[in-house]
Amino acid sequence: MGLLGFIKDYVLGFWDYETPKVMIVKNKPLGVIYRGVQFLVLTYFVWYVFIKEKAYQQSETRPESSVHTKMRGTAVQGDQVYDTIEYAHPSEGFDVISTTVRREVTYDQMQQTCAEHFSVASANCTKDSDCTLGEVNFNGNGRRTGRCVPYYDHNFKTCEIQAWCPVEEYAAVREPPLLEAANFTVFIGNTIRFPAFNVTRGNIKVAPNKRKRQKYLSKCHYDEKKEPYCPIFRLGYIADQARENFDELCKTGGVIGVFINWQCNFDVDTSDCKPTYSFRLLDMRKDLPTAGYYYRFAKYYSRDGVESRTLIKAYGIRLDIIVHGYAGKFSLIPTIINSVTAMGSIGICSIICDWIMLTFIDKNGVYSEKKFVDARKDAIQPMSTAFTIVSYGSNHSDLSDGVPL
Repeated sequence: MGLLGFIKDYVLGFWDYETPKVMIVKNKPLGVIYRGVQFLVLTYFVWYVFIKEKAYQQSETRPESSVHTKMRGTAVQGDQVYDTIEYAHPSEGFDVISTTVRREVTYDQMQQTCAEHFSVASANCTKDSDCTLGEVNFNGNGRRTGRCVPYYDHNFKTCEIQAWCPVEEYAAVREPPLLEAANFTVFIGNTIRFPAFNVTRGNIKVAPNKRKRQKYLSKCHYDEKKEPYCPIFRLGYIADQARENFDELCKTGGVIGVFINWQCNFDVDTSDCKPTYSFRLLDMRKDLPTAGYYYRFAKYYSRDGVESRTLIKAYGIRLDIIVHGYAGKFSLIPTIINSVTAMGSIGICSIICDWIMLTFIDKNGVYSEKKFVDARKDAIQPMSTAFTIVSYGSNHSDLSDGVPL
């Protein structure tokens, strides 16, 4: 019967209606806690939600952005003069541009047979039978001829291959790093548009005419405080801001992210919306074989009617320009929604104080008897009394006398 009674009471009680009851408790410590929690909740919403997070604003987090880049500078290494065409790839780019800072050059390669490099797997041999005719090692340099030949001017042998000879690993000439590249300049132009507000901004200082604009750009270099609207950066400055040693970057190359951040508040003048820049190395450099940044290309020519090429392995500094944008402006709808949320959160104050009252103050059960009333049919008072309770708005009790506070 106990279990059946519990189930019966639960099923019948499911259809009960519960309504809040107002009970005034004249207890100063409890009142201080109640008002204190209210103050903290309201302060949090006003400071964090409305002031810090600007919840009263409509926001735009996916702006339209365009980036174009140019690199300028001239460097001299020995008898060779390097200009933009030699080291910048591409010379006028978009959101990615790189510059060559060191080269390994293999001159006069031709399609012929030569010894495979000894570092290639199973390339070392002592007799022809060690080399399989027609075998191609995809980590090697060409197709094997089935012969075991001396390794150039050394006293050991490797398998002969048909390839562009001599192989790069043996014949490459390592040039010194181009340290003068630290003074190369990069122009990074960025235009951003916030469709929700139909506002377009650029990172270049506004000038009265094109001539004055060109004059300004020909002399300025970016400075966070003095020249925030100059989009021209020295490569050495970028490396320093990324906390990297430029001389080390010249040896292995590297990929640096240039982050352009737009944080705009359109409740004030749109001219206050200007970009900030940050720089960070993006590639892994912890003694990994793939550390750094490099690529290969070849210059082809004909010598005595035979196709030849110069193979260049170029180590470079690559810049990836990444744009982030956020804009906000006052809007009535988010203001109303977040204001209602803030007011509704005040209800937590009553929950906390009810728990304190019923747990620590209500020693003899007086508060709980007044707070929780089971208005069953056999306990309903005459209609005049019930009407008085309902017209009052809710059950309203003033516990100030006869209750130990």
